[in-house]
This record gives sequence, C-alpha cells and structure tokens, in this order.
Amino acid sequence: MTVSKMKSKAKGTSRASKPRKSATRSKSQPKAGAKAKSGGREARPIKVREGEKVAVLLSGGNPRIAKADGDAPVQAYIAAMPGWKREIGKRLDALIVRNLPNVRKAVKWNSPFYGIEGQGWLLGFHTFTHYVKVAFFRGTSLRPVPPGASKGKDTRYIDIHEGDEVDEAQMATWVKQAAALPGFLGR
Repeated sequence: MTVSKMKSKAKGTSRASKPRKSATRSKSQPKAGAKAKSGGREARPIKVREGEKVAVLLSGGNPRIAKADGDAPVQAYIAAMPGWKREIGKRLDALIVRNLPNVRKAVKWNSPFYGIEGQGWLLGFHTFTHYVKVAFFRGTSLRPVPPGASKGKDTRYIDIHEGDEVDEAQMATWVKQAAALPGFLGR
C-alpha cells in the first residue's frame, strides 16, 4: 500500500475505531497551587447565628445572592462576605451612598451593582479569594484612570487586598465622576 492510500484510508476511519476517553472523573485531590475548575468544588455555607438564613459562598468566597433590585439584596451580599472583606463591602456601600444619595442598587451576576435610575450601572464589586475587585464600568473616562486594566474597552478596576489603605477621597471622586457619565445598561 502506498503512503497516499494509507493517508486516505486513515481519513476514512470511523470514530468508533478510535480509543475512547473514560467517562469517570478522577477522585484524586488537585495539586497544591492548581486552579479550581468551574464546577469542580461545591459551594459551602457560611456560619450564621441561629435563625438567620444561610448564604452560600461560591468559588473565592463570593456570596451567592439571588438576582434582585434594591438595597436588601446588596446588604445580604455584604453581610455574607467572609472575614475582612465584609468591612470593605460596608465601607464601599457607605461611601457610594454618601456621595450618590439617589443611587440605585441591585445584585446581578453575584455582585452588588450601583447606578442612577435611567442612566445605567456605574460600578460594582465582587469578592475574590484574596481581594475585593471594584469595577468602574466607564473607568477609562475617569481621572485619574483606575489602575486595573480589563478585557472590556471601557471598564477599569481597583483591587482591594487585606490590609490595604483605601483612599476614600479618590474613591469618592471616581464615584462622582462615574455618576456624571452614561452608565452600563447591561443586556
């Protein structure tokens, strides 16, 4: 058989003749430092006082709060933030409300969102394992531009780690600037 005939025969082989991958998953523990795969870990409930509802923490300690408009779901998200991140959430929420008294709040995509009615969403924050990420949806228009780059052309981030001093004056300036811009309208 010539090489060209062997190649054409190989192309014509059916999928059934190829070896199959195992349908079962490995039960071994992931290697230290390995990133968790989505769906690889079950969400775990946080500790709460008797009679309180149990919030579930997703990957990175991000609380799972049902999508809803208003202050109540945002406060539930903040209350469910683990450890030192809860204090950051409270401070961010208070700073935003202090600088934008007519702010609209909601939880969307497991993150608190802040905006102006009829104008769209200005910013949001999200809990990760080692930091809280604040997203300004029109961040490239803010001065100075927040330091964290994004895949989105307009969005900029600031990450707050444990022990970081939050420059509340700068954050307030960004919040006020963001309120003067058209917001993110979502899908």
